[in-house]
Amino acid sequence: MPDLLLELLSEEMPAGLQEMVANQLSDNIISALEELEINHSDTRIFSTPRRISIVVNGLPTLQSDRKIERKGPRADAPMKAINGFLVANGVSLDECELREDKKGTFYVAVIEIRGLHLKNILADLIEVAIGKVSWTRSMRWADSRFRWVRPLRNILAVFDERPIAGKLDLEGGSLEFNDHTYGHRFLAPGIIKVKNEDDYLKQLEKSFVLINREDRKTFIADSLKKKAEKFGLSVKQDNSLIDEVAGLVEWPEVLIGNIDEQFMGLPMEVLIASMRTHQKYFALELPNGKLASKFAFVSNISVQDGGKDIITGNQRVLRARLSDAQHFWDQDRKKSLDDLVPSLDKVVFHAKLGSLGSKVNRITKLSIHIAKEIPEANEEIIGRASRLAKADLVTGMVGEFPELQGTIGKYYSLSDDESSEVATAIAEHYSPLGPGDKCPSETTSITVSLADKIDTLVGFWAINEKPTGSKDPYALRRAALGIIRLVLENKLRFSLQFLFSISSDLYEIKTDGVPDDLMVFMADRLKVHLREEGVLHSHIEAIFSLSAEDDLLRLLERVKALSAFLKSEDGANLLVAYRRAANIVRQEEKKDKKDFSGESYDPNLSVDAEGKLEAELWRAMVATKSKVTELVKKEKFVEAMASLALLRKPVDNFFENVKVNVEDLEIRNNRLCLCTQIQQVMDNVADFSKIEG
Repeated sequence: MPDLLLELLSEEMPAGLQEMVANQLSDNIISALEELEINHSDTRIFSTPRRISIVVNGLPTLQSDRKIERKGPRADAPMKAINGFLVANGVSLDECELREDKKGTFYVAVIEIRGLHLKNILADLIEVAIGKVSWTRSMRWADSRFRWVRPLRNILAVFDERPIAGKLDLEGGSLEFNDHTYGHRFLAPGIIKVKNEDDYLKQLEKSFVLINREDRKTFIADSLKKKAEKFGLSVKQDNSLIDEVAGLVEWPEVLIGNIDEQFMGLPMEVLIASMRTHQKYFALELPNGKLASKFAFVSNISVQDGGKDIITGNQRVLRARLSDAQHFWDQDRKKSLDDLVPSLDKVVFHAKLGSLGSKVNRITKLSIHIAKEIPEANEEIIGRASRLAKADLVTGMVGEFPELQGTIGKYYSLSDDESSEVATAIAEHYSPLGPGDKCPSETTSITVSLADKIDTLVGFWAINEKPTGSKDPYALRRAALGIIRLVLENKLRFSLQFLFSISSDLYEIKTDGVPDDLMVFMADRLKVHLREEGVLHSHIEAIFSLSAEDDLLRLLERVKALSAFLKSEDGANLLVAYRRAANIVRQEEKKDKKDFSGESYDPNLSVDAEGKLEAELWRAMVATKSKVTELVKKEKFVEAMASLALLRKPVDNFFENVKVNVEDLEIRNNRLCLCTQIQQVMDNVADFSKIEG
């Protein structure tokens, strides 16, 4: 079956946009085909810095005939309305069918549409699909109003090994669809005639274009490894850089250059940032893990002399970059971090929340409060680390390399003879930045990190800048998950709501209601965090809603105990009994317009056989309630859940053998009261009404 091959050739596009647009263009084409009921077997997507290519395999040559049904007016409608419907759809009354539904009998026009040859459809379809592509940033050129990320130079569009007769209209001209493309800009700039996908791929590779992005990534990774090994080195793992570089070249060639020894005294992170951020160079490591005085880079051109001139040029560029870094390193250290702290007063944290200096003051005070909750915390060291945590933000080095904030503070603090605990806390207080980021484990780092994140959450909550939907410009969800990880992974025990209250008091703006609202937000974030562990949202809600538990470690222990209990046979059956009791009470309360939860149960009211089963259940509940209360107080949550199992037999006996809605109104109400007691006893350990399923 015929294939469609489409390639849009342009000036070099940003690496991060290529795959996104290729996928978007492919989706637009496939959606249009599906709307026209045109089947296909497979779709392939290719992208390079200069081209976006789409291949749609297994297309028919002819579109299938279709029937379209359009509902018209009622059969008893005025003839004027019926005639209007007939004219609008180009049919006669004889060509319509009568259909009935709940609202009456209607005319339905059944319109047969003959299928067209795809070669007569695809030109318009492609033009519309291109026009629907949306860019995060784009440009227009010459006199055209058409927007693309970079100027388009050629559109290859081939179907069934023939060029599609079509064009993309541009103001002041147009780009005609054709059956040719161009090879590598420098190595093979000539025209390449194309018939089909295989021909396209083979000819491009001969013309120094490796069009498959994954192939380029694999080639780059393998070449980096082989070239580094020739020098007895290894490549510092950086998959995201490989991905980015694959979007910068069409014909990758890996080369190795030298770093001047005079710069090797700079911190490893500075060297890597200088190479990676501006130049997209790869760092190389010695067998002992230290940074080597060589670097690797990927050229977009194949050379015969081993690339000597290219290497020399890149070494010269890197030398200039590292000279700048050396300058910042030397100038920044002329002042201590402590001397830089007052400069934070001039840096705005947020227009409504004041300066970074104000934030540092709040963090310092809050961290001391947190330190009192953590055994073995040194308040003096923690206070010092809090004061210096943000000082590197006003250094030249962080101004040049923002990604080094914290890391540079660590090096500068050690240069100032600060303690290792202070230096480590400065480096780690931003962590964890995400699920894959290492969580701090040293007390000082934990404390300062918690204080920073809590202060941020409280502040933005106070000015009502909360996350909404997919929007979270201040990364508040990440801050909340960071707090959760810090607490759970380090097994910290304290009242989070208390710390939110302390933090609120440190702000000079109104923060009423912030701690309570933040705890609800934290519970939601905890649900997300525990999702991968298989913990159900409703189990967290069942514990949290019971008492607004704000000790996250204790909350987690209770949730795990509840989850384990509900997986047991006793737990599952008791949940069924709980729901049965709740349903009975809810129905009767609605009928009687009465709340039975406030009524007292009389165990001596009924003395028959059913009354004995009532009394048995009542005694079991009294004993269980007392035991559960004591166990929860001692934080023996597993044992508390297990003690509920004692209710299993008497509860089963009650529902199997006792009729609740008897004619005797006094006994009926008494038994409804007993049903509410079943819920209340079980709700001592969790709110079972919140549990789904």
